[in-house]
Amino acid sequence: MSEKESAGREIICGYDTGVIRENFARVRENIIKASAHSPWGKPPLLLAATKTVPAPVINFAVSHLGLSVIGENRVQELMDKYDLLDPRPEIHFIGSLQCNKVKYIIDKVSMIHSVDSEKLALEISRRAEALGKVMDVTAEVNIGREPSKGGVMPEEAVDFALRISELPGISVRGIMTMAPKCAEKSDYGKYFEETYRIFVDFLRKKRHNIIEPVLSMGMSDSYVQATENGATTVRVGSALFGARSAAAQNLNDNKIIGG
Repeated sequence: MSEKESAGREIICGYDTGVIRENFARVRENIIKASAHSPWGKPPLLLAATKTVPAPVINFAVSHLGLSVIGENRVQELMDKYDLLDPRPEIHFIGSLQCNKVKYIIDKVSMIHSVDSEKLALEISRRAEALGKVMDVTAEVNIGREPSKGGVMPEEAVDFALRISELPGISVRGIMTMAPKCAEKSDYGKYFEETYRIFVDFLRKKRHNIIEPVLSMGMSDSYVQATENGATTVRVGSALFGARSAAAQNLNDNKIIGG
């Protein structure tokens, strides 16, 4: 699956591993710098969002760059990759999840970030209990109140998270959001500040303490601002893996994947 180009750099499935190395180093450095302004005073977990990234490329990052957690957005894509992935990293599900797809991933992931309805929470609870496990989840908040995105409204978020935390078979670890696309980096701050306040309110009202609570927010265009505003996990994709070759892009675009 890999080949050596004339310049000596390694290309895996159309991805330049030299570029990936540089990207990981840059993102980690940016996170460390931004964490000086975080209310936690420490860097968040770097979760690599791996939608469309081939398994051999992910495995390279695990083996050579210390990648420990990946996040998949699509059920079918995760199913296609699963047996090809290095077993060492945790797998989180970070995309929109339909109730009828829970059964396919319940035994394959260690956290589901995008729980946005009681119906979905009940299905995760039921499936997890059947396997004798407890699934870690975060409650998704639609912080920008965008009709096109999932998540409960900000004013409903704490009550929603508290209600589903009473269900057996799931452990609500915290809050997740996807901020609206902003023209200016500084504009992300208001969304992340509000999400942080919701997160803290949830932690204060929850009946039992949470070991290592999770505030999952920030992506490739906003992970620095999310870190500064209290994210404990940032979900970064293109800023880590960069662009693919045209051949790799065409190969993936021509593959039908659902989920």
